[in-house]
Amino acid sequence: MPIATFVISIRNLDLEAVESALFECGAQSMTLLAEDGEEILEPLPGETPLWQHTRLSAVFADDVDVNFVRGHLRAALDCNELPVNEFRTLEDRVWEREWLQHFGPMRFGRRLWVSPAGQRENGPGEVTVWLDPGLAFGTGTHPTTALCLEWLESQDVGGKSIVDYGCGSGILAIAALKLGAARAFALDIDPQALEATSENARRNDVADRLVATNRIEPEDLKCDILMANILAGPLTELAETIANMTSMNGTAVLSGILENQADGVAAAFAGHFTVTTYDIRDGWAALACRRC
Repeated sequence: MPIATFVISIRNLDLEAVESALFECGAQSMTLLAEDGEEILEPLPGETPLWQHTRLSAVFADDVDVNFVRGHLRAALDCNELPVNEFRTLEDRVWEREWLQHFGPMRFGRRLWVSPAGQRENGPGEVTVWLDPGLAFGTGTHPTTALCLEWLESQDVGGKSIVDYGCGSGILAIAALKLGAARAFALDIDPQALEATSENARRNDVADRLVATNRIEPEDLKCDILMANILAGPLTELAETIANMTSMNGTAVLSGILENQADGVAAAFAGHFTVTTYDIRDGWAALACRRC
């Protein structure tokens, strides 16, 4: 069915009050946007978005009462005039398929490609991950995923064991397997991510070497390479767990980190790891760390 979006500037407003009022009006989901429309990852508790001019986009059913929403917001915020805002009705589409319009073959390093099925043919020595992310994160378009894929492509992963912690679409685990890794464990708490990972593993003929699961006990597994493309806060909290899952002299690749958060993440892992490479792209960082 069609949906309506309501976008409002939240400069100088109480974000939690705005979110609460919109949910009371029937909002189905919300996303923080920078002024240029870029999606902002959800801040951790107690954190403030880094963007000074932030907007909030809320999704409603298309029959939402626009005047009621605006009136309820004014009452909740105790103001006569709302900041700049707009409602738009979006035509019915298969939204999880919209990504195909903007997703084509992409190369990472010299030989690794990520592509929708049927959009390219491998050249000599090339490896392609055939991908359909479904509703899960991970196509290679985001700088953090790209940094992880380029690191993988630059390594000799032949015969090694891999953990993809927070696997999303399974892109990192599957890329590692197609580059020669022996086995991979794809870990995520989101059932849609596990479903997408399993389907993508079948699409790439690596399902027999990949386990998609929502739980791995650290004492049950020691891997050669652990890749965690999540967020700085969870990474810091998981430092001990990640250390316990990584073999001595193995490598943990940590991404999903803003550039100004990288030193803090490195410090959290310093008791168990030594940073060997530190790559930056578009304000995002990826750290490769050796277990010691």
